[in-house]
Amino acid sequence: MNDLLKRYPCLSEIKEEIIKAKEIIISCYENEGKLLLCGNGGSSADCDHIVGELMKGFLKERCLSDEKKAQMKKNAPFLEDEILSKLQCGLPAISLPSMTALNTAFSNDIEPELVYAQSLMSLGNENDVLVAISTSGNSKNVSAAAKVAKALGCKVIALTGASGGKLKELSDVCLCVPEEETFKVQELHLPIYHYLCAQTEAHFFK
Repeated sequence: MNDLLKRYPCLSEIKEEIIKAKEIIISCYENEGKLLLCGNGGSSADCDHIVGELMKGFLKERCLSDEKKAQMKKNAPFLEDEILSKLQCGLPAISLPSMTALNTAFSNDIEPELVYAQSLMSLGNENDVLVAISTSGNSKNVSAAAKVAKALGCKVIALTGASGGKLKELSDVCLCVPEEETFKVQELHLPIYHYLCAQTEAHFFK
């Protein structure tokens, strides 16, 4: 945290919210939950970026334990040691915007504003966390997803601009970075989610 705030002093005003978001994510994984992420445009790309940091090694190698390798070999004796030596432990996370076929079908057939809400209906469980990213905080499809997530018992972490928009009232913690212009908001979202991914990884992979 000290390193993060040294590089981005403006984030000091939401330090406590960042720590709370970290605690929610760690609790999610401790209870065998998963992260579900949604956003539009650049925020959609951020969803994919976060998934990439969580589902494989980020700052650590995350090698499989000997116990895990032995169990997998027991289940599938034909699985080569070379494969096991290259696989890494992951933390489950799903980028909802990446589901192109589902999203385009539901948008075309039913309602575009509920596209992420529909994904939540199929995937969301009470131990899960929705990471809702919107620079304005007012994206209609992201807000709808947040409402459904809360209805399903999921926690909601929002990443927004300074005002927080509608997502501020719909989230358990809203990381409202002190910028308003879209690209400037996005520039501050990245170091925050890198911090969250790194801290979560450090917690589970010593």
